[in-house]
Amino acid sequence: MRSFAPFLRDQFGITPPQSNHLASEIAAEIRMLPRETLDSITEADPISATARLEELRGFQMFMDIVQAFESHPSVTRAQVINQNYVCFVYLGDACFNALRKAAPPGSVTRKCCKFLTDNPVRAFRNSLAHANWTYREDFSGLVFWARKGGDPNESLTRFEVGQNDLNFWQALSRCVAYIAYTLVTETNSEQGERGNSE
Repeated sequence: MRSFAPFLRDQFGITPPQSNHLASEIAAEIRMLPRETLDSITEADPISATARLEELRGFQMFMDIVQAFESHPSVTRAQVINQNYVCFVYLGDACFNALRKAAPPGSVTRKCCKFLTDNPVRAFRNSLAHANWTYREDFSGLVFWARKGGDPNESLTRFEVGQNDLNFWQALSRCVAYIAYTLVTETNSEQGERGNSE
């Protein structure tokens, strides 16, 4: 995430050293959350953190396989759909909303989760879920349509995201989710080991 440090500084107000070590900062903040808070995040999700982490690992293996082969338009399109679904629909609903509520105000974690659950990322997530997106004519990014708010009678608004911004959104999504699920899984495992030894 270090390559995105200028974006984190300009858009989020996250400055060095935090912006240069984003994953470490998020991990430190999640580790500081009370045990009850981590439990409430886990209990609100019908899928275990371990299962979520396994899904992310499987997704990463898929991405590694795709990158290992010569690009083909049909594979690239399947990759775009898969990557955007995992990063914004699957993780947005399962991880970022709960973590945003749990993280302290002003924390790096809260800022990242807020970004991943507010517009334009929220609008992009909704466009994916409702199949309201397409490629730019030159394939340099995506065009999507979504409501800015929650009113179902609101007209759809047209948005665009360039590839560089989309790369950042995806990287941030995966970074936050990997850290969160890894730490929750480790905490649950440690708690289970302590319970078994008593």
